[in-house]
Amino acid sequence: MFVRGALCSSDLRIFWYTLVVTKEHAFLLQRVQPAMVGLIDGSLSTLAPIFSIALATHNTRFAFIAGLATALGAAVSMGFSEGLSDTGELTGRGNPIARGAITGGGTFLGGILHSLPFLIPHYHVALVLAIVVVALELLVLAFLRWRFFEDSFIRALGIVTFAGVIIAAVSASLGSAIA
Repeated sequence: MFVRGALCSSDLRIFWYTLVVTKEHAFLLQRVQPAMVGLIDGSLSTLAPIFSIALATHNTRFAFIAGLATALGAAVSMGFSEGLSDTGELTGRGNPIARGAITGGGTFLGGILHSLPFLIPHYHVALVLAIVVVALELLVLAFLRWRFFEDSFIRALGIVTFAGVIIAAVSASLGSAIA
């Protein structure tokens, strides 16, 4: 249970009310949602740097370093962003340090998974494996949205895939233009 304040726009008065939240709802707000934000951000925001470097240089080591740096930077950024976005007292979203750590960890995991194939020194093998990993990441994200947020699996898969396709097109364009 937590207390919220609401500003009534018609007469500019603040009303306080108590909202009863179930343990399941609190778990979704405080753990699952920050993890999903991190996983989605890590999975999608790191695609362009990794794949544009891979396509431009054909060097798997450079692509891995780009992926590692991007995953680490995005994890720190997202962790602090989530932790500093609110105290959790009015929203019921829980401890900001815990939320920040969960979001940052999810962001790193989402970003590093499709970077790992670039540890393979053979460019084409690494590239194909990285694409397979991205496809698996998109399936997992759709599954989590279906499981925890009552979204249809097909709709969730369509949304995350659409975002991934846009980012892949951008990274392929950049990588091809630079090469």
